[in-house]
Amino acid sequence: MKRALLILLVIYFSLSAYAVTSVLVGAIPPFFVTPLNTLIAFTFALLHAVQRLGWKNALLMLVTIVVVSLTFEAVGVATGWVYGPYHYSDQLGPRFLGLVPYIIPLAWFMMMYSSYVIADWLIPATSKRWQRVLMVSAVSGIVMTAWDMVMDPMMVAGGNWIWEISGDYFGIPLQNFAGWWFTTFAATLVYLFLSPHADSRQASKLDLLPVISYLITSGSAVAVMLKYQPAIGLIGFMVLAPWVIASLAKMSDTIVDSPAKRS
Repeated sequence: MKRALLILLVIYFSLSAYAVTSVLVGAIPPFFVTPLNTLIAFTFALLHAVQRLGWKNALLMLVTIVVVSLTFEAVGVATGWVYGPYHYSDQLGPRFLGLVPYIIPLAWFMMMYSSYVIADWLIPATSKRWQRVLMVSAVSGIVMTAWDMVMDPMMVAGGNWIWEISGDYFGIPLQNFAGWWFTTFAATLVYLFLSPHADSRQASKLDLLPVISYLITSGSAVAVMLKYQPAIGLIGFMVLAPWVIASLAKMSDTIVDSPAKRS
Protein backbone atom coordinates (compact mmCIF):
# COMPACT_ATOMS: atom_id res chain seq x y z
CA MET A 1 0.00 0.00 0.00
CA LYS A 2 2.80 2.44 0.89
CA ARG A 3 4.53 1.86 -2.44
CA ALA A 4 1.28 2.39 -4.37
CA LEU A 5 0.61 5.63 -2.50
CA LEU A 6 4.11 6.92 -3.20
CA ILE A 7 3.88 6.01 -6.90
CA LEU A 8 0.53 7.78 -7.26
CA LEU A 9 1.85 10.85 -5.46
CA VAL A 10 4.93 11.00 -7.71
CA ILE A 11 2.74 10.71 -10.83
CA TYR A 12 0.43 13.39 -9.47
CA PHE A 13 3.36 15.71 -8.78
CA SER A 14 4.87 15.06 -12.20
CA LEU A 15 1.65 15.79 -14.08
CA SER A 16 1.01 18.88 -11.95
CA ALA A 17 4.54 20.14 -12.60
CA TYR A 18 4.09 19.54 -16.34
CA ALA A 19 0.78 21.41 -16.39
CA VAL A 20 2.10 24.34 -14.37
CA THR A 21 5.27 24.60 -16.46
CA SER A 22 3.23 24.57 -19.65
CA VAL A 23 0.99 27.37 -18.43
CA LEU A 24 3.92 29.44 -17.17
CA VAL A 25 5.63 29.33 -20.58
CA GLY A 26 2.39 30.26 -22.32
CA ALA A 27 1.45 26.82 -23.65
CA ILE A 28 -1.86 25.02 -23.19
CA PRO A 29 -1.61 21.53 -21.67
CA PRO A 30 -3.57 18.75 -23.43
CA PHE A 31 -7.25 18.76 -22.47
CA PHE A 32 -6.99 15.40 -20.69
CA VAL A 33 -4.35 16.52 -18.17
CA THR A 34 -6.78 18.11 -15.69
CA PRO A 35 -9.28 15.20 -15.50
CA LEU A 36 -6.46 12.63 -15.50
CA ASN A 37 -4.65 14.40 -12.71
CA THR A 38 -7.88 14.66 -10.72
CA LEU A 39 -8.48 10.92 -11.11
CA ILE A 40 -4.95 10.14 -9.96
CA ALA A 41 -5.26 12.40 -6.91
CA PHE A 42 -8.69 10.93 -6.16
CA THR A 43 -7.31 7.38 -6.32
CA PHE A 44 -4.46 8.38 -4.03
CA ALA A 45 -6.86 9.90 -1.50
CA LEU A 46 -9.15 6.87 -1.56
CA LEU A 47 -6.30 4.39 -1.10
CA HIS A 48 -4.88 6.47 1.72
CA ALA A 49 -8.30 6.63 3.36
CA VAL A 50 -8.53 2.83 3.19
CA GLN A 51 -5.10 2.54 4.83
CA ARG A 52 -5.91 5.14 7.49
CA LEU A 53 -9.57 4.49 8.25
CA GLY A 54 -10.24 0.96 7.05
CA TRP A 55 -12.25 0.16 3.94
CA LYS A 56 -15.66 0.54 5.60
CA ASN A 57 -14.97 4.03 6.93
CA ALA A 58 -13.21 4.99 3.69
CA LEU A 59 -16.25 3.92 1.68
CA LEU A 60 -18.53 5.76 4.09
CA MET A 61 -16.47 8.93 3.70
CA LEU A 62 -16.45 8.59 -0.08
CA VAL A 63 -20.21 8.11 -0.32
CA THR A 64 -20.88 10.94 2.14
CA ILE A 65 -18.68 13.44 0.33
CA VAL A 66 -19.93 12.47 -3.13
CA VAL A 67 -23.60 12.67 -2.12
CA VAL A 68 -23.27 15.93 -0.18
CA SER A 69 -21.04 17.72 -2.71
CA LEU A 70 -23.02 16.57 -5.76
CA THR A 71 -26.30 17.58 -4.11
CA PHE A 72 -25.00 20.99 -3.10
CA GLU A 73 -23.42 21.56 -6.51
CA ALA A 74 -26.54 20.51 -8.42
CA VAL A 75 -28.76 22.74 -6.28
CA GLY A 76 -26.19 25.52 -6.59
CA VAL A 77 -26.06 25.40 -10.38
CA ALA A 78 -29.83 25.08 -10.70
CA THR A 79 -30.76 27.82 -8.25
CA GLY A 80 -27.68 29.87 -7.33
CA TRP A 81 -28.56 29.45 -3.66
CA VAL A 82 -25.44 27.71 -2.37
CA TYR A 83 -22.48 29.39 -4.05
CA GLY A 84 -24.05 32.12 -6.13
CA PRO A 85 -25.21 32.00 -9.78
CA TYR A 86 -22.80 30.04 -11.98
CA HIS A 87 -22.72 27.24 -14.52
CA TYR A 88 -20.15 24.79 -15.83
CA SER A 89 -18.75 24.80 -19.35
CA ASP A 90 -18.21 21.60 -21.36
CA GLN A 91 -14.48 21.48 -20.59
CA LEU A 92 -14.77 19.12 -17.61
CA GLY A 93 -16.75 16.48 -19.46
CA PRO A 94 -20.26 14.98 -19.11
CA ARG A 95 -22.54 16.45 -16.46
CA PHE A 96 -24.92 14.97 -13.93
CA LEU A 97 -28.46 16.03 -14.93
CA GLY A 98 -26.78 18.42 -17.34
CA LEU A 99 -25.61 20.49 -14.37
CA VAL A 100 -22.44 19.24 -12.65
CA PRO A 101 -19.53 17.39 -14.31
CA TYR A 102 -19.17 13.90 -12.88
CA ILE A 103 -15.53 14.60 -12.07
CA ILE A 104 -16.44 17.40 -9.63
CA PRO A 105 -17.45 15.15 -6.68
CA LEU A 106 -14.17 13.26 -7.15
CA ALA A 107 -12.30 16.55 -6.90
CA TRP A 108 -14.25 17.39 -3.74
CA PHE A 109 -13.21 14.07 -2.23
CA MET A 110 -9.53 14.36 -3.13
CA MET A 111 -9.19 17.76 -1.46
CA MET A 112 -11.73 17.31 1.31
CA TYR A 113 -9.89 14.21 2.48
CA SER A 114 -6.57 16.08 2.70
CA SER A 115 -8.31 18.95 4.47
CA TYR A 116 -9.81 16.50 6.95
CA VAL A 117 -6.44 14.89 7.69
CA ILE A 118 -4.91 18.32 8.34
CA ALA A 119 -7.78 19.35 10.61
CA ASP A 120 -7.73 16.00 12.42
CA TRP A 121 -4.09 16.53 13.32
CA LEU A 122 -4.50 20.14 14.40
CA ILE A 123 -7.54 19.74 16.65
CA PRO A 124 -6.60 18.26 20.05
CA ALA A 125 -8.60 15.63 21.89
CA THR A 126 -11.49 16.90 24.02
CA SER A 127 -13.49 15.33 26.82
CA LYS A 128 -16.65 15.45 24.70
CA ARG A 129 -16.45 13.85 21.28
CA TRP A 130 -19.19 16.03 19.77
CA GLN A 131 -17.08 19.14 20.48
CA ARG A 132 -14.11 17.72 18.61
CA VAL A 133 -16.34 16.58 15.74
CA LEU A 134 -17.64 20.13 15.35
CA MET A 135 -14.15 21.63 15.52
CA VAL A 136 -12.62 19.16 13.04
CA SER A 137 -15.52 19.74 10.64
CA ALA A 138 -15.23 23.53 10.93
CA VAL A 139 -11.46 23.58 10.44
CA SER A 140 -11.72 21.15 7.52
CA GLY A 141 -14.05 23.67 5.90
CA ILE A 142 -11.56 26.51 6.44
CA VAL A 143 -8.63 24.51 5.04
CA MET A 144 -10.69 23.51 2.00
CA THR A 145 -11.97 27.04 1.38
CA ALA A 146 -8.43 28.45 1.59
CA TRP A 147 -7.59 26.38 -1.48
CA ASP A 148 -10.64 27.67 -3.35
CA MET A 149 -9.53 31.26 -2.87
CA VAL A 150 -6.75 30.68 -5.37
CA MET A 151 -8.18 27.73 -7.33
CA ASP A 152 -11.52 29.30 -8.26
CA PRO A 153 -10.09 32.36 -10.05
CA MET A 154 -7.65 30.11 -11.92
CA MET A 155 -10.37 27.70 -13.09
CA VAL A 156 -12.64 30.57 -14.09
CA ALA A 157 -9.81 32.08 -16.13
CA GLY A 158 -9.42 28.69 -17.80
CA GLY A 159 -13.10 28.66 -18.78
CA ASN A 160 -14.09 25.66 -16.66
CA TRP A 161 -17.07 27.45 -15.12
CA ILE A 162 -18.67 30.85 -15.52
CA TRP A 163 -19.99 33.22 -12.87
CA GLU A 164 -23.16 34.96 -13.95
CA ILE A 165 -22.53 37.98 -11.74
CA SER A 166 -19.42 39.99 -10.94
CA GLY A 167 -18.54 39.33 -7.31
CA ASP A 168 -16.38 41.24 -4.87
CA TYR A 169 -13.44 38.80 -4.88
CA PHE A 170 -11.86 39.21 -8.31
CA GLY A 171 -15.25 38.68 -9.91
CA ILE A 172 -16.27 35.81 -7.62
CA PRO A 173 -19.13 36.33 -5.15
CA LEU A 174 -18.24 36.01 -1.47
CA GLN A 175 -21.21 33.68 -1.11
CA ASN A 176 -19.16 31.09 -3.00
CA PHE A 177 -16.64 30.79 -0.17
CA ALA A 178 -19.33 30.53 2.47
CA GLY A 179 -20.85 27.77 0.34
CA TRP A 180 -17.50 25.97 0.10
CA TRP A 181 -17.04 26.10 3.86
CA PHE A 182 -20.56 24.86 4.52
CA THR A 183 -20.30 22.03 1.98
CA THR A 184 -17.10 20.74 3.57
CA PHE A 185 -18.39 21.29 7.10
CA ALA A 186 -21.62 19.42 6.36
CA ALA A 187 -19.96 16.46 4.62
CA THR A 188 -17.29 16.05 7.31
CA LEU A 189 -19.84 16.42 10.10
CA VAL A 190 -22.13 13.78 8.61
CA TYR A 191 -19.23 11.38 8.11
CA LEU A 192 -17.88 11.78 11.64
CA PHE A 193 -21.26 11.31 13.26
CA LEU A 194 -21.95 8.22 11.15
CA SER A 195 -18.53 6.80 11.97
CA PRO A 196 -18.08 6.94 15.77
CA HIS A 197 -14.66 5.27 15.65
CA ALA A 198 -13.21 7.36 12.85
CA ASP A 199 -10.72 9.12 15.11
CA SER A 200 -9.50 5.95 16.85
CA ARG A 201 -6.28 5.54 14.91
CA GLN A 202 -2.52 5.21 15.24
CA ALA A 203 -0.11 8.01 14.38
CA SER A 204 1.54 7.20 11.05
CA LYS A 205 4.19 8.73 8.85
CA LEU A 206 1.88 8.01 5.92
CA ASP A 207 -0.29 10.90 7.13
CA LEU A 208 2.38 13.18 5.72
CA LEU A 209 1.33 12.15 2.22
CA PRO A 210 -2.15 13.79 2.12
CA VAL A 211 -0.54 17.01 3.33
CA ILE A 212 1.96 16.77 0.49
CA SER A 213 -0.93 16.15 -1.91
CA TYR A 214 -2.67 19.26 -0.57
CA LEU A 215 0.60 21.18 -1.01
CA ILE A 216 1.01 20.00 -4.61
CA THR A 217 -2.56 20.97 -5.52
CA SER A 218 -2.57 24.34 -3.81
CA GLY A 219 1.04 25.15 -4.70
CA SER A 220 0.33 24.56 -8.39
CA ALA A 221 -2.52 27.07 -8.31
CA VAL A 222 -0.43 29.60 -6.38
CA ALA A 223 2.45 29.30 -8.87
CA VAL A 224 0.18 29.95 -11.85
CA MET A 225 -1.61 32.88 -10.24
CA LEU A 226 1.60 34.51 -9.03
CA LYS A 227 2.52 34.99 -12.68
CA TYR A 228 -0.84 35.98 -14.15
CA GLN A 229 -2.65 37.54 -11.18
CA PRO A 230 -0.01 38.16 -8.49
CA ALA A 231 -2.47 39.52 -5.93
CA ILE A 232 -4.45 36.28 -5.97
CA GLY A 233 -1.25 34.23 -5.86
CA LEU A 234 -0.05 36.16 -2.82
CA ILE A 235 -3.40 35.81 -1.06
CA GLY A 236 -3.34 32.10 -1.85
CA PHE A 237 0.12 31.68 -0.36
CA MET A 238 -0.85 33.56 2.80
CA VAL A 239 -4.04 31.56 3.45
CA LEU A 240 -2.64 28.15 2.46
CA ALA A 241 0.86 28.07 3.90
CA PRO A 242 -0.12 28.25 7.60
CA TRP A 243 -2.20 25.04 7.38
CA VAL A 244 0.57 23.10 5.66
CA ILE A 245 3.25 24.36 8.03
CA ALA A 246 1.16 23.83 11.17
CA SER A 247 0.13 20.28 10.25
CA LEU A 248 3.66 19.25 9.25
CA ALA A 249 5.00 20.71 12.48
CA LYS A 250 2.40 18.84 14.54
CA MET A 251 3.16 15.59 12.75
CA SER A 252 6.91 15.95 13.16
CA ASP A 253 6.43 16.46 16.91
CA THR A 254 4.08 13.48 17.27
CA ILE A 255 4.99 10.71 14.84
CA VAL A 256 7.72 8.37 16.05
CA ASP A 257 9.34 5.38 14.40
CA SER A 258 7.13 2.91 16.25
CA PRO A 259 3.32 3.28 16.13
CA ALA A 260 1.98 5.47 18.93
CA LYS A 261 -1.26 7.18 19.77
CA ARG A 262 -1.61 10.74 18.59
CA SER A 263 -1.79 13.21 21.46
